[in-house]
Amino acid sequence: MTEQIQHTKTLRQRDMVLFTVSAILLLDTLTAAASVGAPSVFWWIFLGIIFFVPFALICAEMGCAYPEQGGIYAWIRDGYGGRWASRATWCYWVNTAVWMPAIFILFAGVFKQMFYPEMSLAWQIGIGIVLTWLAVLVNVITLDVGKWIPNLGAILKVIIFVAIILGSIGYVQVNGMANPLTFETLKPDWSDSLQYIPAIIYGMLGFELVSAGSEEMRDPARDVPRSILISGVIIIVLYLLGTMAVLAAIPAGDINLVEGLIDTLKLFFGGSTAGNLFVLVLGIGALYTFFSNGVTWALGCNRAAAEAALEGELPKVFGIESKELGTPIGAAVLMGAVSTIVLILYGFMSGSNEDLFWSLFAFSAVIFLLPYEGMLLTFVKMRIVDADHPRPYRVPGGLGVARIAAWTCIAVLAPSIVLFMYTPGDGMEWPVLVGVVITLLIGEFVIRFSENHRST
Repeated sequence: MTEQIQHTKTLRQRDMVLFTVSAILLLDTLTAAASVGAPSVFWWIFLGIIFFVPFALICAEMGCAYPEQGGIYAWIRDGYGGRWASRATWCYWVNTAVWMPAIFILFAGVFKQMFYPEMSLAWQIGIGIVLTWLAVLVNVITLDVGKWIPNLGAILKVIIFVAIILGSIGYVQVNGMANPLTFETLKPDWSDSLQYIPAIIYGMLGFELVSAGSEEMRDPARDVPRSILISGVIIIVLYLLGTMAVLAAIPAGDINLVEGLIDTLKLFFGGSTAGNLFVLVLGIGALYTFFSNGVTWALGCNRAAAEAALEGELPKVFGIESKELGTPIGAAVLMGAVSTIVLILYGFMSGSNEDLFWSLFAFSAVIFLLPYEGMLLTFVKMRIVDADHPRPYRVPGGLGVARIAAWTCIAVLAPSIVLFMYTPGDGMEWPVLVGVVITLLIGEFVIRFSENHRST
């Protein structure tokens, strides 16, 4: 019989709002979205209405109706059984193990741009490995301490977004818009938008992480929906205005996915000693947010994987927890090992930090999006088969509206998955496809191994 770990009730609503903002509001998504050009404004608004809002409402309902430590794993397990839940959790966990290297390569690229322009890709990979194991360390300390990493990251993100937005106002008055925003330019251009539209969707996901730490919340039924709704408003407003700010500074075709943020800050504030110092301070803040991104997602995903292991759906090593702290040591260390291997392997195949960042980002994104299809299907099913279950918060409009919202989200996610692997005109991204297939096969082996060695 598995010994149950008592989780301390340390998380407040404020913590969960900041945690969610830290997880979803991504500076790397800002440059990827702006690369679409002026139509990105249309896509933020359009996808915000048909996907972001309904997805947030669905997560709010699921999070307060089923506030279990495992989050997305627990939901899919209740809806479709342990094996499908394990597949979702494997994708959820291994995505983060691959995405952390991408975000830490972004960290290294910005660090290079700010301090050591001649830094080689090998040294940038080394920085990524060090950051990976620092993230592991944060994951094995108590949330009462670890929560301040994402909390501070969220505050700094908001400050940087606001700085970019305010800086763009003065810049535009003097220089005009680098990418004019008119009715004609805002119309979506499918040929140029297809590659990066999935990145916008990617930047809208993560509300379910709130429930991953529910056993450490003081009042999850109250705080989960409130946290999601408050953070959702903050996130979509900052994404929209922040993208417009980047478009004000740099022509879309010249936006570098890794260096675009600092380039924008230099245009807005650089040129004087005080201005350059301000850019330096904001740049250091951005570096911290990249680290906090990795930590935030690892905190949620490692807890989901640990819960699956305790249920016997993943190998026992994932479920090793600190008896004193209740933290997922096994899952965290494994994530560090996988991230390190991925950084080294993909580093050999990439010619630049931008290539390495996008390859890792696209690979992780495909894996990342798959569990959400399962989560949304679970929502539809549980609304019917578990209709009498207490739901402190419900998606407004009744069952019909709830089902339409879920199926709309499913329909938006499906082509996003495809477009990360295949872009019309550019062809198939074979390293991404092969990586996804191998990852899913490894996951299937891990799950079957766990089933065969499950304690009776």
